[in-house]
Amino acid sequence: MKTVVTIPTYNESLNIGPLIEEIERLTVPDLHVLVVDDQSPDGTGEKVAELARHRPWVKLMSRPAPRGRGRAGIDGFRAALADGADAVFEMDADFSHHPRYLPQMIQLLERGEADVVIGSRFVAGGADADRGVHRRLISVAAGLYVRAVLGVGIADVSSGFRGFTRRAMEAVGLDTCVSTGPSIVLEILSRVTAAGARIREIPIVFEDRVRGESTLTLGILLETLRLVWRFRSPPVAARIR
Repeated sequence: MKTVVTIPTYNESLNIGPLIEEIERLTVPDLHVLVVDDQSPDGTGEKVAELARHRPWVKLMSRPAPRGRGRAGIDGFRAALADGADAVFEMDADFSHHPRYLPQMIQLLERGEADVVIGSRFVAGGADADRGVHRRLISVAAGLYVRAVLGVGIADVSSGFRGFTRRAMEAVGLDTCVSTGPSIVLEILSRVTAAGARIREIPIVFEDRVRGESTLTLGILLETLRLVWRFRSPPVAARIR
């Protein structure tokens, strides 16, 4: 099974090299990495291009403006499908999503036990480590709000560590997605749910970044929560089941 892991980046030059090396140590057959970089001024793209010279399974997509988490995510998914991926994953570059969970997540899709697999902080065995009580309460409250609005039964609705079978990804209808920012995570979740996908969560320990700075602000979070109402009755390209 050809698996492509897409990694949207902006100013992750301190993290992307160690992350790719960690993925390389997994020795998962036919595993590929696509870094989708929004022309980071800190040289992230150049770092990836250097690493890719000796790693044919690593590719760089350098996106022109306008940048944005949602735009980068959609472009990465499209490119992975065009490259013949049987499964498409997405993860952050800052080690909050550790690659050690990838083999288990890939196996669930490969064995046909799920259409979508999510790395979850909020199922048994998962944890939200290295974060203060205030930030954890915000995550829990946001999750309750999103589940109520969208009517989904997923514990960790905001997890960006996810994998999709090709069929599930094609059912999303990427060309009609409207998110340009982090709300893309919720928009795609609402669409795969509407398409009838079997969604599995596996426990992960989410570890806050130790290098670089997050681009998520309070304003972006509030805008993401406002957009949730637009995803209540999402269009889908096809039904999975």
